[in-house]
Amino acid sequence: MITKTAAILGGMGGFILAFAIFHLVNAIWLLPAARNEARDLYIAEQAVTDRKAELERKGDDATLQTLTDYDLCVAGLRGNRMQIDPCDQLRGAGKE
Repeated sequence: MITKTAAILGGMGGFILAFAIFHLVNAIWLLPAARNEARDLYIAEQAVTDRKAELERKGDDATLQTLTDYDLCVAGLRGNRMQIDPCDQLRGAGKE
């Protein structure tokens, strides 16, 4: 007959064996697949972000190319919360 000690040792041995098998499966199969999936997801997200930034930059470039020197100066100084008085000398520069 099985004694209490043998049952406890068998249960602990089974638990340790199951833990070791799960750890082995996890380390060999599940974790590398998760890393690859996460890497692919990160690359895809980065590509989408880069594309959005590129489209926004193209839109900004198109807008900036239509501005006069005076308007560019005013926009730059106002963006930095500075006085726009130095831009007054550019007001008539494009008409010469």
